[in-house]
Amino acid sequence: ALGACSGDDGTAEESGPSFCTSPTEVDHTHAEAAYAHWKETLLISEGAGGHLRVRRPNSAGAVVDSTVSEGIAYGMLLAVYMDDQETFDELWKYSQLHVDDSGLMIWYIGPDGEPLGEGPATDSDEDIAFALVMAAERWGGRGSLDESYEEAAKRQINLVMEHEIEPVTYIVRPGRWGGSDVTNISYFAPAFYRTFATVTGDDRWYKVIDTAYEILEASLNEEQGNADNGLVPAWCDGYGNPTSQSSGHPIHFQFDSCRTPFRIGQDWCWHGEPRAKDYLAKITSFYEEVGLENIIDGYDLDGTPRPEFSVDGSRAAAFVGPAGVG
Repeated sequence: ALGACSGDDGTAEESGPSFCTSPTEVDHTHAEAAYAHWKETLLISEGAGGHLRVRRPNSAGAVVDSTVSEGIAYGMLLAVYMDDQETFDELWKYSQLHVDDSGLMIWYIGPDGEPLGEGPATDSDEDIAFALVMAAERWGGRGSLDESYEEAAKRQINLVMEHEIEPVTYIVRPGRWGGSDVTNISYFAPAFYRTFATVTGDDRWYKVIDTAYEILEASLNEEQGNADNGLVPAWCDGYGNPTSQSSGHPIHFQFDSCRTPFRIGQDWCWHGEPRAKDYLAKITSFYEEVGLENIIDGYDLDGTPRPEFSVDGSRAAAFVGPAGVG
């Protein structure tokens, strides 16, 4: 599933290096040091039920040292890429201590192991699913799990389809809610969905891909002033219209939205998806005009800087990293 990209007809296509080129000379020292620092500062066993979890030490408005499924998912991706099977297994086991009746991890857990939120979050669940696929590819077997990585991956993928993809429309839901009325473009991971289709044999994932690109394209228009800059709303409906519903969700380009060029960029690098390249050209042109030194973590959809929305100020890594992918 990872060595050869799968086309919409299920045939193998030429893999990523023809679309994106990796450096020929790489010094892994910095990445290894960063990973070691992450483990030392954020990976803990306290409150993890005998396993490991990723703590949130200082997120605005969050309980100190709580855990979110998003952090577990990123941790699993990091661990499998860094060939750290023990950490990977213990993070997955922690996630399985905190599932709701759907079988998916509750998105927000307190430092004492008690739920602080309700229901799962789709971005986390699809990242966890892909991390499990990667584990099956890298290690095979089951490690210290009760089932194989492949079995766990298929189960996780099928649960995401069952609970977090809206039937008929194939819109990505934010969790076990929303869909046509509200979705989050930064949750769209079309490169992953192609792998999910290959692993499970479920061709509905290709419909999810097409719907995701339709919403992405519709969200960029003259009326909102973002037709050419790639600045997607944080939350929108199934037609790409910004919407906060009654929950007060933000609609500007912020700490959700900024992930979009990363997730869409993967679909160009791995699969050569032309719709991905069209989007990346827009967002990259915007960032080029702004300049690296001037990137901040809040913009109106028309590109107007909004420092009052800022959390970390200028050049937040969450913005700069995905901008670099684009």
